[in-house]
Amino acid sequence: MSTSVTRDEVRRLVGAGAQLVEVLPPGEYDQEHLPGAVNLPLKSLTAATVAALDRSRPVIVYCWDGL
Repeated sequence: MSTSVTRDEVRRLVGAGAQLVEVLPPGEYDQEHLPGAVNLPLKSLTAATVAALDRSRPVIVYCWDGL
């Protein structure tokens, strides 16, 4: 299930243990990313790449698109 959250909600959720995942391409992630975020590029997501996530904790997925 997906839900949109505000910046303040992201801070609260991460503070409570949620995982912050950016699905940006590696170059964009390297230029600038949210503190504490891990990079799992959208175009290379597989079951193996998401296996590193803790299934018992919420996941916040972030991708900035300037379009």
